[in-house]
Amino acid sequence: MKKNITALVPLRGGSKSIPKKNIKDMAGKPLCAWTLEAACEAIGGRNVFISTDSKEIAEVVGNLKLGVKIIERPAELSSDSASTESVMLHFAENVKFDTLITLQATSPVTTANDIQNALDLFKRNKLDSLVTGVRSKRFFWTPDGKAVNYDPSDRPLRQQMDGWIMENGAFYITRHKILQQHKCRLGGKIGIYEMAPETAVEIDEPEDWAEVERLLNKRKRAAADKLIQDIKLLALDVDGTLTDAGMYYSAQGEELKKFNTRDGQGLALLRDTGIDVAIITKENSPIVRARAEKLKIDKCYVGINDKIGCLKSLCRDMKIGLNNVAYVGDDVSDLECMKAAGFAACPSDAVESVRSVSHYICKYPGGAGAVREVCELLIQCSIEKN
Repeated sequence: MKKNITALVPLRGGSKSIPKKNIKDMAGKPLCAWTLEAACEAIGGRNVFISTDSKEIAEVVGNLKLGVKIIERPAELSSDSASTESVMLHFAENVKFDTLITLQATSPVTTANDIQNALDLFKRNKLDSLVTGVRSKRFFWTPDGKAVNYDPSDRPLRQQMDGWIMENGAFYITRHKILQQHKCRLGGKIGIYEMAPETAVEIDEPEDWAEVERLLNKRKRAAADKLIQDIKLLALDVDGTLTDAGMYYSAQGEELKKFNTRDGQGLALLRDTGIDVAIITKENSPIVRARAEKLKIDKCYVGINDKIGCLKSLCRDMKIGLNNVAYVGDDVSDLECMKAAGFAACPSDAVESVRSVSHYICKYPGGAGAVREVCELLIQCSIEKN
């Protein structure tokens, strides 16, 4: 590192307005994962820390496999009344740094680009601290009827206003000496990093949750659209993807599988766009063959231990590249194919290692609409291209 730049994400376990807020699922990931991933991408996981009083939060963060380090927060800094500054000062007693980025998990729309651009501004302007905010061109009044930021007798047009910056609480950058001197996240020469208007939303109350989730799902969709422009083949695992991964047996010991009608309809609609479909499964099951025949999927490969080899061979036969493949899987046997494919998606209940390599995590679990969801992504992209 050029300078010892460190990031801290405070993650208290005792949220009351939204129980277990910091690890509650938000658009397919624990809420804190969005901020931690952005921080790790911006400055590297070995430089990112959380401060928490919760073993459950620590376990969830550890399972993200980001390399984030965990600082155990003492009980006296874990109450509703404990300030962020007290947590920062406790952190400074335990970790050496020159510059500290303190990020709020309740602002999950923060991106790695935001962090990197703010650091560039911080360095370029030789700042001591920095606050993030969004521009507002609203007219403000005090409760007793006094105009704050304009003259009512000479009301300006909004497009003529420079506006005011409203602090959005996304993150702060503080030099170590400023934190120690002022006991505050902001001091000395303060700069402002302006963020996009939608980042004004913080998750403080339950009603904020749906709005932020909508923004993140929109971002996920936009990112997925870029990757699926040239998809020619959708390749699918079966158990846990086309099925719910359950093991069902009749009284006679016959194995049964539960498929989803809507998934089947999605695959039929997808083929109408010209995108082919293949099934690749380790299990040698006549049930899978029967389902593939019912869905008119002629590329059905069962009993396949080398899934990536099968997929590469199929691509050669079709004269397409792996970048032209969308792959949907849910477990470790799918990892190689998912890493190689141009677009990788997984059901909402996929194992963590698969979720971590997926470009898109579905809202629905395996056998309950996940495949239909991916089909609709591909279909919509095809419609927009044509």
